[in-house]
Amino acid sequence: MPDRPERRRLPTGEADAGKPRILITGFGRFPGAPSNPSGFFARKLARSRRVHDARLDVRVLPTSWDEAARFPSMLDRIDPDIVLMIGLAARRPQVCVELIGRNATGMFPDANRRRPAARRLAKGGADTYACAASPAPLLHALRQSGVPARVSRDAGRYVCNALAFSAYGWARRTGQHRLAVFVHIPLPHAGVLSAARLERGLEAVLAALLAEHRSSRLTGVAER
Repeated sequence: MPDRPERRRLPTGEADAGKPRILITGFGRFPGAPSNPSGFFARKLARSRRVHDARLDVRVLPTSWDEAARFPSMLDRIDPDIVLMIGLAARRPQVCVELIGRNATGMFPDANRRRPAARRLAKGGADTYACAASPAPLLHALRQSGVPARVSRDAGRYVCNALAFSAYGWARRTGQHRLAVFVHIPLPHAGVLSAARLERGLEAVLAALLAEHRSSRLTGVAER
């Protein structure tokens, strides 16, 4: 049976109406990764005390091409101010902030053993979209948390890249101070890449995104 997305939306009230909405995504298993820590960290961020002044919507998505195709509709429906996507890159020794989403697919099968229907994600669409957030503060946040980090210009050709391409393009089209970034994490292990340290680093990324969002809104108000 195909995996289904796991949803977690924290309760909101009238007092939350003016707070930024954040969509955090992680993934479930896929061939070669029977356990995917990105979903674990997405759920952990939902309980972070550093984001008490925001509305959180957390989704642990099946690693499937069909789910990636539905992601733009999810963005339209949730209408987030900030999108933080987390994926697993088990062979990378550092956390990677993905600078580019490419309009391209690979032939690696998804969690349902299906392959993409076409070589391009969006027929007639742009070849690439750039990350819709400033990478430097995100790298600084990670490194200050003791997490080795770098920027990456290659998000792969898998479902991770499909989400990055969709979210980066969506943020650019809709504007209004929206931010979107995809972060690849390695497998946690003892030492500098322990689960606890990765969690702190991702919390710091989220705090940096919130700070950039607030700054952009204040700048926009001042320019009116």
